[in-house]
Amino acid sequence: MIYPLAGVALGLIIGLFLPIRIPQEYAKFMSVALLASLDSVFGGLRSALEKKYDNEIFISGFFFNALLAAGFAYIGERLGIDLYYVALLAFGLRIFQNLAIIRRSLLGK
Repeated sequence: MIYPLAGVALGLIIGLFLPIRIPQEYAKFMSVALLASLDSVFGGLRSALEKKYDNEIFISGFFFNALLAAGFAYIGERLGIDLYYVALLAFGLRIFQNLAIIRRSLLGK
């Protein structure tokens, strides 16, 4: 469980101190990919607390979810439909569900 937390902390530190700028045109895609990746991280924490963690599932889900969400946002952009709202809603909901389960698990111990 320490590895996902360390990865999030390292990512925050790198993001705050490196002067990386993302062009405005890619903001929708990156926001959806970031939310999908955070969903995978919190899902990994949840599965670790439930003693069901599998590294292959975590790594594949992390990258696949991010790429798929960004791909849907791109396709929606090309079609003139804001599909990224759907991904934001779905991944946001899953993050809050995972956080609620993590909270209940930690408070129950």
